Amino acid sequence: MATTLTDTTAGSMPIESTIKVVDLFAGAGGFSAGFRAYEPTGPGSSPFRSVAAVEFDEAAAATYAENFGSAHVANIDITAWDAKPYEGQVDVVMGGPPCQGFSALNRDDLKKKPPKADDPRNQLWREYMRVVTTIKPKIFVLENVDRFLKSQEFSDLAKATEVGGDLSDYTLCAKVLNSADYGVPQARRRAIVIATRKDLGEPLAHPSPTHSRNAGLPQPTLDEQDQPVPLAPWVAVGPAVFSLTPKTAPEINLPDRDGKPLGVILPGPYRTNELHIGRTPTELSLARYRAIGRGGNRHDLRGQWATIHGEETYLSTVSWDKHNSGSGDVMGRMHQDRPSVTIRTEFYKPEKGRYLHPVEDRPITHYEAALIQGFPEDFKWFGSKIQIARQIGNAVPVGLGRVLAQAIHERLND
Repeated sequence: MATTLTDTTAGSMPIESTIKVVDLFAGAGGFSAGFRAYEPTGPGSSPFRSVAAVEFDEAAAATYAENFGSAHVANIDITAWDAKPYEGQVDVVMGGPPCQGFSALNRDDLKKKPPKADDPRNQLWREYMRVVTTIKPKIFVLENVDRFLKSQEFSDLAKATEVGGDLSDYTLCAKVLNSADYGVPQARRRAIVIATRKDLGEPLAHPSPTHSRNAGLPQPTLDEQDQPVPLAPWVAVGPAVFSLTPKTAPEINLPDRDGKPLGVILPGPYRTNELHIGRTPTELSLARYRAIGRGGNRHDLRGQWATIHGEETYLSTVSWDKHNSGSGDVMGRMHQDRPSVTIRTEFYKPEKGRYLHPVEDRPITHYEAALIQGFPEDFKWFGSKIQIARQIGNAVPVGLGRVLAQAIHERLND
């Protein structure tokens, strides 16, 4: 494993003892960006090097290729990807198989627990396992929605690590982590499964939280002297993100340019700080935004009227007025003094969740969503507005990837 090389993903300085990584279902590369962001001895010192990535979506694959030049990016269905050339050559396999089959947002599954066993998307994790059993990495990390840990698929995965199973050489540790507990300005709960090859000794445990909603109260985490470890408060999205973004109105369209890092011409590349873009809201939408107070939501619209195109228009809806239960996030403003809600793929639609700007009368922009996810200003994106939004919403928060990278690095160097 120990090599000296120049890694285009981590600056121009040589990296000693490179840890080679394969990223499956890689998306835009949130996981890989988190591993690159872990720099134990300063800028450009990340020990991790992406050698291969697999991503079916052509725009996401192009984004990955543009940002991680050391990786061979396969823009194909994972079922067609040959992992054999990487057997015994890779230290870490990571990735998050598509989670729609497990997600509570899947309407077909709202009334069924556990999720539908026959959803074909749930079977993609088996392709992940096929790659693992071929490559035989020292550690693999699987990320998914929190409901994955209650699924039949996870039970099958755990059984595969028992004596005689295909993964009997590994020890699993599974836990639901909240990104906000690790300094990310976003409350995003994800199942993180860490598997350590048994010949490494003690299995890698999940990193201890560094932040807490209840900072200042007695904490369960203890140091080597059995003293409580003080945790920092959760990072509020207002000062972490919205204080840094432009005060000017968002642009409607992306800049007119294109490129083809993988041979297919796509819009881009665009730097993160070029993504301050939005939609053209209707007059009704604008009136609704103006009527929703700080920290408010759709309930603020009850009994509210506005003159639109010369006619008095009711701002709420019959459906909203009838529902007092359910999510309070619909048409909600983000709270400046706490982490944001989970950034999803349609964050630009406030009717989908608490995605209105904390004080301005508009939804959050792609730029703001990318910063909440932790992507750096100079990260480069390919695709249409909708394609880039999907890449942002599907990504692993960069800050969560960074703490996992630190734990893996320390464990492999132990």
